[in-house]
Amino acid sequence: MTTPAATVSAEPVEQGHSLWQDAWLRLRKNQLAVFGLWALAAITVLCVAGPWFSHYGYEVQNLDLGASPPSAAHWLGTDTLGRDLLVRLLYGGRISLAVGLAATLVALTIGVVYGAIAGYFGGKLDAVMMRTVDIMYALPFAIFVILLMVFFGRNIVLLFVAIGAVEWLTMARIVRGQVMAIKKMEFIEAARSLGYGRRRIILRHILPNILGPIIVYTTLTIPGVMLLEAFLSFLGLGVQPPMSSWGVLIKDGAEKMEEFPWLLLFPGTIFSLTLFSLNFLGDGLRDALDVRSSKD
Repeated sequence: MTTPAATVSAEPVEQGHSLWQDAWLRLRKNQLAVFGLWALAAITVLCVAGPWFSHYGYEVQNLDLGASPPSAAHWLGTDTLGRDLLVRLLYGGRISLAVGLAATLVALTIGVVYGAIAGYFGGKLDAVMMRTVDIMYALPFAIFVILLMVFFGRNIVLLFVAIGAVEWLTMARIVRGQVMAIKKMEFIEAARSLGYGRRRIILRHILPNILGPIIVYTTLTIPGVMLLEAFLSFLGLGVQPPMSSWGVLIKDGAEKMEEFPWLLLFPGTIFSLTLFSLNFLGDGLRDALDVRSSKD
């Protein structure tokens, strides 16, 4: 005779998902975010691997050819010195993406740590730290970067550090505001009552809950860093010839857009596509990582 427990069919147990698995599932439903992700991946792969398959070097000049429109030999045309624009665009993408990512990483690290400490501890420490930020806001960013570059010398690595050193201020304010709002919630009070230390509360409970705003602002910082790099290159403190970046190519193309419009059209298009992709991906990541803003 079978027992009632034996006659009951076993029901399938629903498997749980981690935060990152749930975020990935929500991200996949956002078509614009997926487009941005694939577009960024394609641009990165082209910039990294594309020049290896070209017959031209980024520095090779052909003064007899001059600025010529797109053709079978030069798919995107050539610049005023007869250099292949496609190759220079791909090499420039390496510089622009590297500057954007590295300088943003520097700004992200400084801003998140600084803002989290100020927001969590509050009081006099918060007042002193944020007044320091206000003072640095009053300084012209470009002048500060120029002074850093002049003092430490012109080096591509120092360019990353110099730009990142002035781009962390807004990130610090964003993180501070988010931390001040979250630290008053019940689950933070519960963590304190369990005897968790301040470091664990900040790293394990506060920062994971403010990933959305951090990631969104990070995706907006990257193109801003690229533009700042272009401005420094215009002043002779950034990327040095014969190397180039997207910002330098756009600046050069804008000066000759009436005579040779392709010199501005192609760099401007790839830069705009990168900007849109970052914005789409940032919005998608915000919705995916912030459960409260999820449309599920």
